Amino acid sequence: MSLENENPLLDQTVEAETPLKDMLLTYVGDKTKPTGDEVTVQMIVNTVAEEFPEFLTAVAEENWVRGYRQALTDVETGQKAYSEYLSEQESKENDEQQNTTTD
Repeated sequence: MSLENENPLLDQTVEAETPLKDMLLTYVGDKTKPTGDEVTVQMIVNTVAEEFPEFLTAVAEENWVRGYRQALTDVETGQKAYSEYLSEQESKENDEQQNTTTD
């Protein structure tokens, strides 16, 4: 996936591998009438967003909350690692000062 605002998964065509996918493909295909009868993930997302926005909102909110929690965990982990690094550096400096004063 690129760092831009594009998600290549949205352009993928969907195959009817499960009963739910088959139902979605049939419904979205009948509604959008795509060229070549190929339904993409983007077409399904757009249709669900239009007809069942509560579903996509719930998924998006859950994804946001999980991402936010992960970010907070990453910050805490980074702060802890930096604090440990600073303690190690301070300890090394103290050891070096003691070695030079005892020599």
